[in-house]
Amino acid sequence: MPDKEKKDYRDTLNLPEAKGFPMKAGLLQKEPQIQKDWEKLDLFSKIRDREKPAGKEKFVLHDGPPYANGSIHIGHLLNKILKDIVVRSKTMSGFDSFLIPGWDCHGLPIEHKVLKESDDITASADPVLIRKKCRSYADKFVRRQTKEMKRLGTLADYKNPYLTMMPEYEAGALEVFAAIVKKGIVRREMKPVHWSVENKTALAEAELEYHEKTDPSVYALFQLTDAKNLPPVLNAPDGGDVFLMIWTTTPWTLPANLAVAVLPEAEYGLYDAGGKLCVVADALAETVFSKAEAGAKKLGSCAGSDLISAGVSYTHPFIEREGRVVGAPYVGTEDGTGLVHTAPGHGADDYATGIREGLDIYCPVLEDGTFDETAPGWLQGKNVWEANGLVMEKLRELGRLFHGEEIVHSYPHDWRGKTPTIFRATAQWFIKVNKEIEEEGGKTLREMALRSVREDIEFHPEWGRKRFEGMLESRPDWCISRQRSWGLPIPAFTNGDGKNDKTLLTEKSILAVAEKIREKGSNLWFHAEAAELLEGYKPEKDPDAPKWAKENWKPSTLKKGKDIFDVWFESGVSWHSVIEKGEQGRADLYLEGSDQHRGWFQSSLLTSLGATGKPPFKQILTHGFIVDAQGRKMSKSGGNALEVEKVLEQYGADVCRWWVASLNYSNDVKADIKIIEAAADEYRTIRNTIRFLLNNLNDFNLEKDRVELTEEDDFSVNKWAIEGLQGCKRITRIAFDGFDYKGASREILNFCDQFLSRHYIGTVRDRLYCDKADGENRKKTQTVIYDIADALIRLCAPFLVHTAEEAYGCLPGKREVESVHLTSFPQYPAVSNEEAFKAVSIYHPLGEFKDKCLLALEQAKEKSNPSNPLDAGIVAKPGQYDSLFNKDEVADFLGVSRVTVTDETNTDISVTDLTDQPKCNRCWKRAETAKIRSDGGTLCDRCADAVGV
Repeated sequence: MPDKEKKDYRDTLNLPEAKGFPMKAGLLQKEPQIQKDWEKLDLFSKIRDREKPAGKEKFVLHDGPPYANGSIHIGHLLNKILKDIVVRSKTMSGFDSFLIPGWDCHGLPIEHKVLKESDDITASADPVLIRKKCRSYADKFVRRQTKEMKRLGTLADYKNPYLTMMPEYEAGALEVFAAIVKKGIVRREMKPVHWSVENKTALAEAELEYHEKTDPSVYALFQLTDAKNLPPVLNAPDGGDVFLMIWTTTPWTLPANLAVAVLPEAEYGLYDAGGKLCVVADALAETVFSKAEAGAKKLGSCAGSDLISAGVSYTHPFIEREGRVVGAPYVGTEDGTGLVHTAPGHGADDYATGIREGLDIYCPVLEDGTFDETAPGWLQGKNVWEANGLVMEKLRELGRLFHGEEIVHSYPHDWRGKTPTIFRATAQWFIKVNKEIEEEGGKTLREMALRSVREDIEFHPEWGRKRFEGMLESRPDWCISRQRSWGLPIPAFTNGDGKNDKTLLTEKSILAVAEKIREKGSNLWFHAEAAELLEGYKPEKDPDAPKWAKENWKPSTLKKGKDIFDVWFESGVSWHSVIEKGEQGRADLYLEGSDQHRGWFQSSLLTSLGATGKPPFKQILTHGFIVDAQGRKMSKSGGNALEVEKVLEQYGADVCRWWVASLNYSNDVKADIKIIEAAADEYRTIRNTIRFLLNNLNDFNLEKDRVELTEEDDFSVNKWAIEGLQGCKRITRIAFDGFDYKGASREILNFCDQFLSRHYIGTVRDRLYCDKADGENRKKTQTVIYDIADALIRLCAPFLVHTAEEAYGCLPGKREVESVHLTSFPQYPAVSNEEAFKAVSIYHPLGEFKDKCLLALEQAKEKSNPSNPLDAGIVAKPGQYDSLFNKDEVADFLGVSRVTVTDETNTDISVTDLTDQPKCNRCWKRAETAKIRSDGGTLCDRCADAVGV
């Protein structure tokens, strides 16, 4: 029949278009509505109610609190989506798992921002006023970030978050502190710490950033008090001045110099450099003298230990003070001169040497970075950065500057102000990491932490163990005090005139204050008297109370301390207020960026071990930083940040979630619009696959139409699909269990793209559209499609939370629960790997056979014989496919009208032209049974039966 006379049988086909498409476009608009539906349903509570009665095994993921200042950035997006995937996948795996979100609300960044933006207050204002504004600021951003995190599709107990500024949380932090104080490892000491000159407060290592800085590199000469004290082997000439040559990049610290350190086992030489006799390490002499282009003659050598034992001393170059040579293991011979200028008030190593050698911890620098009255007059009132030039000029004037130049080096900066910090000795509170704890068998906190990291904790990835271990091995005592207003006060009291104060800080005194703060909040500290804060404290009942308190208790004479806690301490004790008080024991998992090995992971571990002797977590999972396409760290200040709001406006939350799921998140993560667009393409593949499956279930009644596969279907495409689905479920579930979300997402994508779209859907499309609507083969296929769609939707649910919800609502049949997120993952048979991957093993020869056939069809098309695959047939030799697949379905698998198996062919596979055979006007296949029917159309027997002619 000519084409123009072909009868239109479109209305007789089982086309889903005729019944309306589910899952139409517009997910960007649907996502907010779905989230509103969750709120109306109170989905979080529904999940909790479902899990509680069952007595399920718990899986506790503890949320590390983000800082409450500003909108969320792309790093938050990565972190919060990963956590949501963990909780949702664990919930659907049968665990009782949920997330309590938290926020870090105290600290310098907020106070700094508030003071900067406020015209009516300064740092010297009433602390209560500053704190009121800071609280309002933090509240605003907690609300904002909550809204933004919800927009990502995350599900958590947002109605009951934990905030470090809540009175209950503050009291809990003090309870942990009390337990640590009880162990005897909290001390107040005059000790050098990282100091922010801009913000006038101590800083922890985790509050530092390292940036390049240009500084003077100074080689200075310290004259010996008596050259006769030098070891004879140096061959010092009689009557000549001899100098120790030191090197420093912080000449501003020279006023605080009290000693010069040498390495006892190193060799030191006396050199005549143009008439100046200088002691320098032999290993560095050539480099040092070449810098000043000075020739030098070596007179003699000795060990550093000889200089120490000889009692070599020197006079300070510009201050009337003597110092001496001491030994120190940290002195290196890789750079400098091998003689280290030692100022115990301005460095951690210097401090340790000062303590060991009985030196003063002298610091002439005030909190604003200027020199006090103990410094030389020409330095008093000058800041340390000005002092660099002034000290160099003084050395030059006195003939004590051997050489000076500028260097660029990595230098610590305040993480918020981005300004250089200094080392400055101040009286601070420390948690001592090397002090033996009697209750722990004499182990130190460092030893306990290292043992936990090595033996008790799982790491994902495993390399995190070594990273954490290295940071614990090198960490100093923890300075937990800060000199600001916005934070939790350290509840220490002093009794005295300010010169010889005695301190009250015991477990029971802290707990007494904690109860007051639990009742009224930490603002109470700033307006209440000591007597009110210690109202419940009885020193006579406190075995740790100092003698003066027991004998003459007068709380009205006590003075309150002015320090607040380091915010890392506050956030680090969250395990107590959130996990322990929730009676959940240890957290199963902490999940944060890899920088938290020196931050929150470490503060959490140390506080928990210090208070309870146990780590707060069983596992640590870390993710990398977000970087741009060139590998540069992404940041707003760097101008290369992706704005979360704009990405969500363009792509929606599910695309972002799929992008996160597809990442190897343990490494740094590259992100830009092109990468997000690639994730969007993958997302559309999955969405369109699910949409096809659902479209073809429009007329499927789950209760009436379900037809199970039988033994007759063992080599059918439907059985193949079910086997493939079982393998997909198994691989995906195992990946979820191991936090391998890239593995899970890749398996889902491959199943949709490589298996369903490439093979299965093309094979069954004809029977779905053209078979009789109530035909057994069609219903059997719809049953398989339903099972695939149901499983696929649930496997996708932790990733594509909105898409899965929308698709779940389109599944036929009565649903027992209101949301896909109230369901469980699909089960898979407990079979061996070999059996589970049976579908994959079958795929390879079938795929190879199909590829050969498609190539043959393409070659035939190039010759225009035939141009349409349905106008073609495939002729194959026996053994090409027949032992793997139902022969009746191979034609549909290949997309041709007919497949013939015969020995009478010269090639394995060939194409035959069927255009001379009749074509069915309904299914478009070339069929031997196609003929003109009673309605005038040309139909094959199958289509004639379906149409009823």
